[in-house]
Amino acid sequence: MKNSTLPQTAATGSTSAGSAPITASAASRRSFLKLLGTAAFAAPFIMRDLRANPPSNRVRLVAFGVGGMGGADLGTHAGVPGVEVVGLCDVDLNRAAGGRKRWPKAFFYQDYRELLDKEAKNFDAVTVGTPDHMHAPISISAMQLDKHVYCQKPLTHNLYETRRMTEIAREKKLVTQMGIQIHGEASYRTAVKALRDGVIGKIKEVWSFDGRNWGDAGKLPERTDEVPQNLNWDAWLGVAAARPFIGNGYYHPGNWRRRLDFGVGTLGDMACHIFDPVFGALDLGSPTSVISDGPAPNSWNWATRANVTLEFNGTPFTAGDKILVHWTDGGVRPPKAVLDLTRSADGKHNVPGSGSVFIGTAGVMVLPHIAWPRIYGRDDAAELNRKLSTPKLGYTVPRINHHAQFINAVRGEGKTEVNFDYAGPLTEAVLFGSVAVRFPKTLLKWNVRDITFDLAEANKFVRRQYRAGWEVKGA
Repeated sequence: MKNSTLPQTAATGSTSAGSAPITASAASRRSFLKLLGTAAFAAPFIMRDLRANPPSNRVRLVAFGVGGMGGADLGTHAGVPGVEVVGLCDVDLNRAAGGRKRWPKAFFYQDYRELLDKEAKNFDAVTVGTPDHMHAPISISAMQLDKHVYCQKPLTHNLYETRRMTEIAREKKLVTQMGIQIHGEASYRTAVKALRDGVIGKIKEVWSFDGRNWGDAGKLPERTDEVPQNLNWDAWLGVAAARPFIGNGYYHPGNWRRRLDFGVGTLGDMACHIFDPVFGALDLGSPTSVISDGPAPNSWNWATRANVTLEFNGTPFTAGDKILVHWTDGGVRPPKAVLDLTRSADGKHNVPGSGSVFIGTAGVMVLPHIAWPRIYGRDDAAELNRKLSTPKLGYTVPRINHHAQFINAVRGEGKTEVNFDYAGPLTEAVLFGSVAVRFPKTLLKWNVRDITFDLAEANKFVRRQYRAGWEVKGA
């Protein structure tokens, strides 16, 4: 292609920056949502007749998880005009100390069940920024009380929880948002618009990757440590099976991501971010099959790298009736044949440490996590790249405030883009990988209606049994 004019969109015939880059309607996701009783559903990111507060009302917010990412979400939401932080919940008194000092009038609990039981009438919305295994229990419990939910990624720890979160949010018409704040960045939104506009033609294949390593090849330490006075270990375990506490950061506060029962490894931590523009650009729904070509986890921990391939049904933005999306992490790069597609004039590969490579019928796009997209394989690539990264030229899509979008939607002002109708299929794709890695070199096919794999052993990981005393109504 020698012409540097950006193609028009198939849907609107427009290349204006005002077109919605990530939130266009998704035919393939409609089939997923029809299973939830939504045959007349118009667009995956619009939940009709939401149970939002009247415009201009204050939003009374409760945060579950006051340290780490939970604290970051809380601080950002609190900065939106009209938000009143009325409650805090954290199992660790030390990590909650900063939030309690900042909001001294907010009620505080270490056990989320006690807070919901005693304070249900005193708040409107929640943020959930806990370890992954508690996302669904807390979010579902809050939604059963008709509370709006902002939940960190991954949406849930297992596939069944993902489906229930999606169903309950729709049944109750609640405002929801999954915490993938990069969704709002101009670079990601511009890349999605360009892909949907056909700048590199129809997409044939995608390679997504991340250099992090949230795995551990080691065994469970043969020791038991004393639980710190500041930590409610029973509440930290929550729905997971009881076990002795191990200190020195083995579980808390950060290494839980490496442990099978509490996190989802690098795949769960990062693929929700990096798959987001893939889903937004291509209108992908739930995968149809998945296979892993990496090592299996041991009995306690995720492997130090993952290498999975997901197959999806084709969409109007793909080159065929099926499309493959690959994921690698732990330092594993896409194959040389893919890297070679990104060579610049000096012969160097131009693939970052984290991001995606989209292979199209008319070129290649490299989308770093997080930076402007770059086009290769077109004669006019240099001019296109300037247009894609220079806002004053009028093509780039402006940044949005992902957190403010949730608060405004709770007030009845607009809609959220990463609500659970969008985040559900996205999270399913991520959690597909977390099941596949347990069965290396075994193709797993998915029955989206029955929430089952064609392999009985794999179905054991679709849903977990919650610990006695920590059962959740409706989960």
